[in-house]
Amino acid sequence: MSNHLELKEKIQKKEAKVGIIGMGYVGLPLAIRFGEVGFKVYGFDIDESKIEKLKAGESYIKHIDSSNIKRVSQNFYPTSDFSKLSEVDAIIICVPTPLNKYHEPDMTYVFSTGETIAKYLKKGQLVVLESTTYPGTTDEDLKAILEKSGLKAGEDFYLAFSPEREDPGNKEFDISRIPKVVGGYSPKCLEVATELYSNITQKVVPVSSTKVAEAAKILENTYRAVNIALVNELKLLFDRMGIDIWEVIEAAKTKPFGFQAFYPGPGLGGHCIPVDPFYLTWKAKEYEFHTRFIELAGEINTSMPYYVVNKTMEALNNIGKSIKGAKILILGAAYKKDVDDLRESPSLKIITLLQDKGAIVDYNDPYIPEIPPLRKYSLKMHSVELTEENLKSYDALVIVTDHSVYDPEFILKNANLIIDTRNLIKAKDPKVIKA
Repeated sequence: MSNHLELKEKIQKKEAKVGIIGMGYVGLPLAIRFGEVGFKVYGFDIDESKIEKLKAGESYIKHIDSSNIKRVSQNFYPTSDFSKLSEVDAIIICVPTPLNKYHEPDMTYVFSTGETIAKYLKKGQLVVLESTTYPGTTDEDLKAILEKSGLKAGEDFYLAFSPEREDPGNKEFDISRIPKVVGGYSPKCLEVATELYSNITQKVVPVSSTKVAEAAKILENTYRAVNIALVNELKLLFDRMGIDIWEVIEAAKTKPFGFQAFYPGPGLGGHCIPVDPFYLTWKAKEYEFHTRFIELAGEINTSMPYYVVNKTMEALNNIGKSIKGAKILILGAAYKKDVDDLRESPSLKIITLLQDKGAIVDYNDPYIPEIPPLRKYSLKMHSVELTEENLKSYDALVIVTDHSVYDPEFILKNANLIIDTRNLIKAKDPKVIKA
């Protein structure tokens, strides 16, 4: 029996051990899911504090309950000992792929992970990259790194790409209900990767190559980024025309065909939509192709925090107050409602811009008690309590994240001036400025 058939059989019998590198918003739910269906799972991470919490059955991610971790404890082995990679049959990479300060792909985490795997890679193992990246990463860059082990992809070990489709906080779609796109370096690679993922989801979608799978993920998020940019630009136009963009969208989406509603906001956040399109624009340069449409969308979306700050300055000016010395409360630090994820959150940029203008800025977020030092920001702030007295003490309140726990009536009653970027306050009131 050939190696790939042996691995398939181990997977079918659930005797295969799965190693997942990166215990974050993607890797941890994946580890739990594999554990739920009966696989032995090793969860690798360099952050010792995460490993200790996982060993104690504690979650550090809001939408993942600790009970989920405890439920799979007999199958789940969190560790920072990467030598244990040699003990697993399938290795799944779930590490960050951010942008550097020049908006170019920062592949440090993926490539360094590949170097680590190469040290322990053995014959018959499957390696799958899930981190969103540019087409060609898996079968060009990662393959070359892994083959430093002396083993050949498609012959000695199996290589695939299967993009993560995690949507933090979405209770309707979990891993089991989201179709899994899979591309293999070779037919045998595709076969074993498809076999592995068929155990955790209702539908696996095999494609002809790793590049197609990589491009599919980029397309999904570029589609969203471009359409969000469109409604953001229309928001700017309609604001000048005295038209409420939110009312326009509600009317337009009554059309039962040919229209999908996208909503404007204070800027893009999260680990995918603000980042992924730039991976494609960067790769396109290799082919002497200029992705003007995607880059324009990026420009519009990254400009939105500046628009919010300008609207805040105008609103204060209209009531005779200067931005310098104004007390401003930011409502919501997370990049989207009901999650505790700060990655690429527009609130960080808005806070920084307001501080640069001389404003005294605080924030409230029930899910983010403090803003720690981050890659691009060193704000070192703590969430203030959202009380009647506190609200009344601020010159302006800027709603950046519309968490479900926020009470619009309470906010409207007690805030002096509201700049609402999320249409949280539906009531028409002169002290509410849509931005």
